[in-house]
Amino acid sequence: MSPLYPLKFEPIIKDPIWGGTKLRNLLNKTNATDKSGESWELSGVEGNISVVSNGYLAGNNLTELIEVYMGDLVGQKVFDKYGLVFPILIKFIDACDDLSIQVHPNDEVAAQRHDSFGKTEMWYVMQADENARLIAGFNSKVDKETYIKHLNNKTLPEILNAEIVKPGDVFFMPAGRIHAIGRGILLAEIQQTSNITYRVYDYERKDSQGNSRELHTELAVDVIDYDFYTEYKTTYKPVLNDPVNIARCPYFTTNVLEINQPVERDMFTLDTFIIYMCIEGEVEIMYNDKEIEPLKIGETILIPAEISFYTILPKGKSRLLEIYIESKKEGEADAD
Repeated sequence: MSPLYPLKFEPIIKDPIWGGTKLRNLLNKTNATDKSGESWELSGVEGNISVVSNGYLAGNNLTELIEVYMGDLVGQKVFDKYGLVFPILIKFIDACDDLSIQVHPNDEVAAQRHDSFGKTEMWYVMQADENARLIAGFNSKVDKETYIKHLNNKTLPEILNAEIVKPGDVFFMPAGRIHAIGRGILLAEIQQTSNITYRVYDYERKDSQGNSRELHTELAVDVIDYDFYTEYKTTYKPVLNDPVNIARCPYFTTNVLEINQPVERDMFTLDTFIIYMCIEGEVEIMYNDKEIEPLKIGETILIPAEISFYTILPKGKSRLLEIYIESKKEGEADAD
């Protein structure tokens, strides 16, 4: 069996009614249009399985690779838990218009209703127009009855927490938290492999055929977390040339890595694949002592679990999101 190498995949471009031009103009997605809203960078979602674009494995899809390489690709514990399903969905999102207000079910509800994983996710804001804002949670504690009253009166935004955002802002969205990306925001999204979304409010919008988009009012009511939280935005302080954690949950761990000099990464104890999303600048990943794979802004790469030691070489100041599942090898202490 030939050795694995850092894998790139063909972006899967989606053109929803709220898409724009930033995927093409800022992230160099050549197959994006004037109305492209999502670039699925790495996907194991049925019907949208990512296909390798580089090296001798080009043309093979992600599921086929897991079937052949198993733990060598994703890590043994990850493979034991998820089998042939790649457990994380990676996207870039350009909201030229407001997205619908929505919520996602947790694993238990999603399994019962949809035979699916739930959807916990996070956002990293890459670019934001002036006064661009997003919705995360409620602006005070509400109950189900209050929520339904505002929903029926078409005044739901009045009780939601809206925040003006800037590049570098991070929001963690556990299943059950009501949320929406607002117009003018370009972000990276990391989430569980799930395409289950309950749309609860869509600003009375019509689609291109003049129809209102489907709402999932009844499904959503029992999965929403109605509590109020004093802080919805994640606070963190970047450290140059050192990974800084910005999200940690059972489904994924995400670090931001801002670098201007070579950084060695030894991930042996984690027994997991590593994903890098380049959100600023350009780097090279050197593995097996001398082999190089380039990565520039708007690109995503999957480092197989068997490549546990490598060096990231920046071309000037660069920034990456580093994503993996924490499942340490048997008998190993914490990497921290």
